[in-house]
Amino acid sequence: MSADPTASVRYNSDLPRAAYTKTLQGQPALITGASSGIGKATALGLAQAGADIVVNYIGDPTPAEEVAHQIEKFGSKAIAIEADVSTEDQVQAMFAKAINHFGTLHVVVSNAGLQRDSPFEAMTLEQWNTVIGVNLTGQFLTAREAVREFKRRGVDTNISVAAGKIVCMSSVHQEIPWAGHVNYAASKGGIMMLMKSIAQEVAPQRIRVNAVAPGAIRTPINKAAWSTPEAYDALMALVPYKRIGEPDDIARAVCWLASDAADYVIGTTLFVDGGMSLYPGFATGG
Repeated sequence: MSADPTASVRYNSDLPRAAYTKTLQGQPALITGASSGIGKATALGLAQAGADIVVNYIGDPTPAEEVAHQIEKFGSKAIAIEADVSTEDQVQAMFAKAINHFGTLHVVVSNAGLQRDSPFEAMTLEQWNTVIGVNLTGQFLTAREAVREFKRRGVDTNISVAAGKIVCMSSVHQEIPWAGHVNYAASKGGIMMLMKSIAQEVAPQRIRVNAVAPGAIRTPINKAAWSTPEAYDALMALVPYKRIGEPDDIARAVCWLASDAADYVIGTTLFVDGGMSLYPGFATGG
């Protein structure tokens, strides 16, 4: 009997990776929720692609400062800025500080998000409002400030053929229903139409807006789903590619969408999910 082909990647987060290329040199980037998980990986990936980075965080500054120090080791500049993305004045102050520090922004990744899970009939209004406030309203406020800055500056073809690039972090659950997570799934479905509608409106100003939809990614927030062999094997029933995604998988997708290599990509959600959105339960007829 042949060996399990997934065994070598089951718990190995050090998969072979090609080096990042300097596609974002001279393009400062702001990433919300960048002190851990996918946001952290995205900040580090954009830095390796040549961007200077604004590391947004909330709460304890230590993890964000550590990310900033890692970025500096790649030769990029970094600043950590605290802001609650669900609060208008804090988002505006963050952008003002970032632009004052770096002169402008060319890339904004609206990544900050959270979960407050509950069976639907037991879900409180606070749980609903908290998730919608951060995951959806936070994306609106962040994208709005980004568009204002990109329109103010306009296109500088010495830097990029676009005036600016916005990447909204969505989820496979913008498409796949998720019982027990109604607030989260609703927020991600909302991100899809928010992104498309903004993209349609601002494309004539050469502002590109797209989204990335991760599937099962190895981050601390979902550790229970991958930290034991039993949990991992159960998770893989939902992933045709038979490995969990790494945060760097998402970072590389964001880097491509933010680069001029993706200049004709507008209003698109890039699913990075190992095939989860293919509904693998139907592979044998349902």
